[in-house]
Amino acid sequence: MSALRAVVFDLDDTLYPERAYVLSGFHTVAAWAEEQLQIPHHQGFAELRQLFEDGVRGNTFNWWLESHGFAPADWDSQMVKVYREHLPRIVPYPETEEMLQRLWSRYRLGLVSDGHSQAQRNKLASLGLGFYFDQSVFSDELGVDARKPNPRPFALILERLAVAGRKAVYVADNPSEDFLGARRVGMWTVRVRYSEGLYSHLEPPSAEHAPDVEIDTLARLQEMLVSIGEYA
Repeated sequence: MSALRAVVFDLDDTLYPERAYVLSGFHTVAAWAEEQLQIPHHQGFAELRQLFEDGVRGNTFNWWLESHGFAPADWDSQMVKVYREHLPRIVPYPETEEMLQRLWSRYRLGLVSDGHSQAQRNKLASLGLGFYFDQSVFSDELGVDARKPNPRPFALILERLAVAGRKAVYVADNPSEDFLGARRVGMWTVRVRYSEGLYSHLEPPSAEHAPDVEIDTLARLQEMLVSIGEYA
């Protein structure tokens, strides 16, 4: 019997492809822009998507507004609000729900996720996976300074699950942010590296940022948990 007691998951690019959320948001923003700025929906979506494909991150709406002669200060905050508050059209990776069903009866399950809390909650609701998790922590609700790699959200999920760090595993995708804080509270770490993930190209910036185990699909998670459980 495994000594592990809890498995905690990241959300974006771990349980579902984050790219799908981005495109869902762009569709909603483009519909808003058609009404507010008289830019055709198909054109706005195509342009926003191309900026994303070109690697623009963080200031996408500023770039797009300026390309159409609009002052970002007049419209950017409204576009961000529409993007964050939309109910996304997203689905889990094909193996996600089956994997959660298998783990549900064997472990306590948790979720730790960064990002605007309403957006993250909307994602979880759209995915229809929320009932699998015994506890969830959305780090922004603790303050933006509590985002990963801060260990605070990991300490809180362990407290809520009533599990010691060495008896828990964190499963996530981004080596720059996801594993350092988890490791500092004693958790085991597993990187799931889907080829289409937004951070699949990244390598850990230091040994402390590196996961204990790496897999290329959640379908392999259960066998990794068995292996880790021998040492927990």
